[in-house]
Amino acid sequence: MDQPETSPLNLTGMWHGLYSYPVAMPSVSFVATLADQGGWFDGTTEEIGSVGDAAGRTLTASLQGRRSDRSITMLKIYHGPSAHYDSVHYAGELNEDGTEISGTWRVAANWSGTFLMVRARTAETAATKEAAERR
Repeated sequence: MDQPETSPLNLTGMWHGLYSYPVAMPSVSFVATLADQGGWFDGTTEEIGSVGDAAGRTLTASLQGRRSDRSITMLKIYHGPSAHYDSVHYAGELNEDGTEISGTWRVAANWSGTFLMVRARTAETAATKEAAERR
């Protein structure tokens, strides 16, 4: 069933995220912008690379996913070549009020970690949109 954009189940908007590695490495923050249409969503992410040839560089990626009630699955595909950044599978759950998604990511059978995404506040989203429209 298609959820209106004002529904807490609709993922449309800006999200601030953090993913953690399964080893003693710092967590990585990212920003995701999603567009949800009836439970299918796509979007983009931006983060600063933390390993290998991408360390310190801004990395962008495309997201495609599915929301079934509060269950979320998505695939992130990084743009541009890098030995350490390719595609990542995510599985998680949206909380009841639609403000957080938490779960796990994996890039191979033996390499995975956790992630958390928090929906940007409405005022922050409006300010970001207004600033973009002024450009």
